[in-house]
Amino acid sequence: MFVDIVSKNGNLLLNIPLPGHGEPDADEISFLRELADWHDVNREAIKGTRPWKVYGEGPSTRAEKLKSYQFSQLKFDYNDIRFTTRGETLYAIALGWPDDGKFVIRSLAENAANYPGRIGKIELLGGKSDLTWTRSSDGLQIQVPAAAPCKYACSFRILPA
Repeated sequence: MFVDIVSKNGNLLLNIPLPGHGEPDADEISFLRELADWHDVNREAIKGTRPWKVYGEGPSTRAEKLKSYQFSQLKFDYNDIRFTTRGETLYAIALGWPDDGKFVIRSLAENAANYPGRIGKIELLGGKSDLTWTRSSDGLQIQVPAAAPCKYACSFRILPA
């Protein structure tokens, strides 16, 4: 939800409820630690970025798209990609991790109006190995390691040639 909102140039206000004694309980502390751990890996794709030409792609952006941010309606997966940008760098943030280790980003297909230039390099934030990727008329296909570098969403740094 946070990544989806940022890709649309929005802000997310978090409300951490506190009991009467004023100390957060274990659930709130756990949530904040997980958010901080995720942010340590993906900060570059969020902080100080701007929205791209399109905010995202995937099932949640189609006609039957999400009408509210009620948790019971959030159904993001690895097919849902959100975009942010800073300068010449484009970030594609996948809202899940595929079992087969393959991402396809259709907005970055060869000769796509959104990204007509050549791609020089793709890196997985928090990743420890080089990625294998190809670009065709079907989209940008990225082969990733078996394990995600973080829980929840993962970010790709896409640099022009």
